[in-house]
Amino acid sequence: MPYEFKIQRVVEFNETDMAGIVHYANFFHYMEAAEHAFFRSLGFSIWTQHVEPPVGWPRVHAECDFKSPLRFEDEVEVHLLVAEKKSKSLTYRFRFRKLNAKPPLEVGRGLVTAVCVTQQHGKMVSTPIPKIIADQIEVAPPELLQ
Repeated sequence: MPYEFKIQRVVEFNETDMAGIVHYANFFHYMEAAEHAFFRSLGFSIWTQHVEPPVGWPRVHAECDFKSPLRFEDEVEVHLLVAEKKSKSLTYRFRFRKLNAKPPLEVGRGLVTAVCVTQQHGKMVSTPIPKIIADQIEVAPPELLQ
Protein backbone atom coordinates (compact mmCIF):
# COMPACT_ATOMS: atom_id res chain seq x y z
CA MET A 1 0.00 0.00 0.00
CA PRO A 2 1.27 3.49 -0.80
CA TYR A 3 2.68 5.74 1.90
CA GLU A 4 4.85 8.02 -0.23
CA PHE A 5 4.73 9.89 -3.49
CA LYS A 6 7.07 12.25 -5.34
CA ILE A 7 6.55 14.92 -7.96
CA GLN A 8 9.11 17.06 -9.74
CA ARG A 9 8.64 20.52 -11.14
CA VAL A 10 10.60 23.47 -12.44
CA VAL A 11 10.19 26.79 -10.63
CA GLU A 12 8.27 29.24 -12.81
CA PHE A 13 9.13 32.96 -12.93
CA ASN A 14 5.70 33.90 -11.58
CA GLU A 15 6.40 31.86 -8.42
CA THR A 16 9.28 34.14 -7.42
CA ASP A 17 9.22 37.38 -5.44
CA MET A 18 11.10 40.66 -5.89
CA ALA A 19 14.19 39.08 -4.33
CA GLY A 20 14.17 36.43 -7.10
CA ILE A 21 13.35 33.53 -4.77
CA VAL A 22 10.25 31.36 -4.57
CA HIS A 23 7.62 33.17 -2.53
CA TYR A 24 6.91 31.16 0.61
CA ALA A 25 3.22 30.70 -0.24
CA ASN A 26 4.17 28.64 -3.28
CA PHE A 27 5.56 25.88 -1.08
CA PHE A 28 1.97 25.34 0.10
CA HIS A 29 0.87 25.12 -3.55
CA TYR A 30 3.61 22.54 -4.15
CA MET A 31 2.40 20.46 -1.19
CA GLU A 32 -1.17 20.59 -2.45
CA ALA A 33 -0.09 19.59 -5.97
CA ALA A 34 1.76 16.57 -4.56
CA GLU A 35 -1.26 15.57 -2.47
CA HIS A 36 -3.57 15.80 -5.48
CA ALA A 37 -1.16 13.76 -7.62
CA PHE A 38 -0.92 11.18 -4.81
CA PHE A 39 -4.71 10.78 -4.79
CA ARG A 40 -4.80 10.52 -8.59
CA SER A 41 -2.12 7.80 -8.44
CA LEU A 42 -4.55 5.80 -6.28
CA GLY A 43 -7.38 6.28 -8.80
CA PHE A 44 -9.19 9.01 -6.83
CA SER A 45 -9.53 12.75 -6.76
CA ILE A 46 -9.18 15.07 -3.80
CA TRP A 47 -12.90 15.71 -4.40
CA THR A 48 -14.03 12.08 -4.52
CA GLN A 49 -17.50 11.93 -6.01
CA HIS A 50 -17.72 8.22 -6.79
CA VAL A 51 -18.18 7.29 -3.12
CA GLU A 52 -21.45 7.86 -1.31
CA PRO A 53 -21.59 10.44 0.03
CA PRO A 54 -18.91 12.35 -1.92
CA VAL A 55 -15.97 13.50 0.23
CA GLY A 56 -13.46 16.34 0.21
CA TRP A 57 -10.30 17.09 2.17
CA PRO A 58 -10.01 20.60 3.64
CA ARG A 59 -6.81 21.43 5.47
CA VAL A 60 -6.98 21.98 9.23
CA HIS A 61 -3.24 22.50 9.73
CA ALA A 62 -0.36 23.51 7.48
CA GLU A 63 3.23 24.51 8.22
CA CYS A 64 6.50 24.83 6.38
CA ASP A 65 10.11 25.40 7.44
CA PHE A 66 12.60 26.79 4.95
CA LYS A 67 16.32 25.95 4.86
CA SER A 68 17.53 27.35 1.56
CA PRO A 69 15.89 29.36 -1.25
CA LEU A 70 14.63 28.11 -4.56
CA ARG A 71 14.98 30.35 -7.61
CA PHE A 72 13.56 30.63 -11.13
CA GLU A 73 14.13 27.44 -13.17
CA ASP A 74 15.38 25.40 -10.20
CA GLU A 75 14.26 21.80 -10.37
CA VAL A 76 12.45 20.81 -7.18
CA GLU A 77 11.28 17.44 -5.93
CA VAL A 78 8.31 17.39 -3.58
CA HIS A 79 8.32 14.20 -1.51
CA LEU A 80 5.04 13.34 0.26
CA LEU A 81 5.02 10.86 3.13
CA VAL A 82 1.87 9.77 4.98
CA ALA A 83 2.81 10.59 8.58
CA GLU A 84 -0.47 9.74 10.30
CA LYS A 85 -3.74 8.12 9.34
CA LYS A 86 -6.71 8.47 11.67
CA SER A 87 -10.30 7.45 11.09
CA LYS A 88 -11.20 10.90 9.70
CA SER A 89 -7.90 12.56 8.78
CA LEU A 90 -4.56 12.20 7.05
CA THR A 91 -1.33 14.01 7.95
CA TYR A 92 1.42 14.33 5.38
CA ARG A 93 5.07 15.30 5.80
CA PHE A 94 6.78 16.91 2.84
CA ARG A 95 10.44 17.29 1.92
CA PHE A 96 11.56 19.71 -0.76
CA ARG A 97 14.84 18.99 -2.59
CA LYS A 98 16.58 21.20 -5.12
CA LEU A 99 17.58 18.62 -7.72
CA ASN A 100 19.86 20.85 -9.81
CA ALA A 101 22.18 21.41 -6.82
CA LYS A 102 25.23 19.16 -6.72
CA PRO A 103 24.53 17.10 -4.66
CA PRO A 104 20.72 17.58 -4.43
CA LEU A 105 19.92 19.84 -1.48
CA GLU A 106 17.01 19.70 0.97
CA VAL A 107 15.55 23.21 0.97
CA GLY A 108 12.50 22.79 3.21
CA ARG A 109 10.04 20.62 5.05
CA GLY A 110 6.29 20.88 5.43
CA LEU A 111 3.36 19.29 7.21
CA VAL A 112 -0.33 19.25 6.28
CA THR A 113 -3.31 17.68 8.03
CA ALA A 114 -6.50 17.24 5.99
CA VAL A 115 -9.84 16.05 7.32
CA CYS A 116 -12.27 13.91 5.34
CA VAL A 117 -15.61 15.75 5.07
CA THR A 118 -19.01 15.52 3.45
CA GLN A 119 -21.52 18.27 2.78
CA GLN A 120 -24.64 18.19 4.95
CA HIS A 121 -27.19 20.99 4.70
CA GLY A 122 -24.59 23.29 3.15
CA LYS A 123 -21.98 22.66 5.87
CA MET A 124 -18.83 20.54 5.92
CA VAL A 125 -19.05 17.68 8.41
CA SER A 126 -16.13 15.37 9.24
CA THR A 127 -16.72 11.77 8.28
CA PRO A 128 -14.74 8.52 8.40
CA ILE A 129 -12.40 8.03 5.45
CA PRO A 130 -14.23 5.74 3.00
CA LYS A 131 -12.90 2.19 3.23
CA ILE A 132 -12.09 2.11 -0.50
CA ILE A 133 -9.66 5.01 0.08
CA ALA A 134 -8.41 4.06 3.57
CA ASP A 135 -7.53 0.55 2.41
CA GLN A 136 -5.08 1.97 -0.14
CA ILE A 137 -3.14 4.28 2.18
CA GLU A 138 -0.76 3.37 4.97
CA VAL A 139 1.56 5.29 7.27
CA ALA A 140 5.20 5.52 6.22
CA PRO A 141 7.74 3.59 8.27
CA PRO A 142 9.14 5.63 11.21
CA GLU A 143 12.67 5.71 9.75
CA LEU A 144 11.37 7.59 6.68
CA LEU A 145 9.52 10.14 8.79
CA GLN A 146 12.58 11.36 10.68
